[in-house]
Amino acid sequence: MTGKKLLVRPRVRRLLCDRPTCRRRTFVEQVSGLSKRYRRSSLGLKGWLRQVGVELGGRAGERLCRRMHLVAARTRMLELLGPATAPERSPRALGVDEFAFRKGRTYGTLLVKADRAVDVLPDRTSETFAACLRERADEETAGISEAPTLMQLPLHQLPRTQILERTCQRHADVHKLVAAGWTISAIARRLNLDRKTVRRFRDTDLDQLLASAHERRPAGVLEPFKPYLNT
Repeated sequence: MTGKKLLVRPRVRRLLCDRPTCRRRTFVEQVSGLSKRYRRSSLGLKGWLRQVGVELGGRAGERLCRRMHLVAARTRMLELLGPATAPERSPRALGVDEFAFRKGRTYGTLLVKADRAVDVLPDRTSETFAACLRERADEETAGISEAPTLMQLPLHQLPRTQILERTCQRHADVHKLVAAGWTISAIARRLNLDRKTVRRFRDTDLDQLLASAHERRPAGVLEPFKPYLNT
């Protein structure tokens, strides 16, 4: 159909409303994926014009539409750019504190992104906080206040990073071999670890190992210059 006009006449139903208080009284059925009420063009054409506006802008997009035998002014394409919004990004770091819904009676947990509250949890228990962190696995870190109930959160309930996953796996491997009756030297040879490391994983609680792994940060090339960058 290139170079020729094409007229589409869809058959739709006209619906009637029998309520005396209804101001409309009649409604035209909309075709899913093709039309929408109060629109001057089809949904497909609207999406195509918006994409042209994104790539070329107003004037260049208008020239292209003229070559394609489409009626679209530059102001029309610029109007279509307005409703498009960028998706909201999840915060990379969270601050956590408790607060009182009713002081002395009901407490909750507040999640803050910089100076803006992100979410409010219904209570201040470590279990609710751990469930929230598992749902927000894409956040990079979590800064926790000195709230006593939140500080009781077991570190194995925090979102896993590579170093935490490796620590959990190594702890499980060591204890599995210890339960099977292996000696420290045999476990070290099997897992290619130092005997001191094997002994530490055998005698230390998993939460303490995860806390130590969570606090370790590899020194980057900017580490010596951070005091100057922060001033």
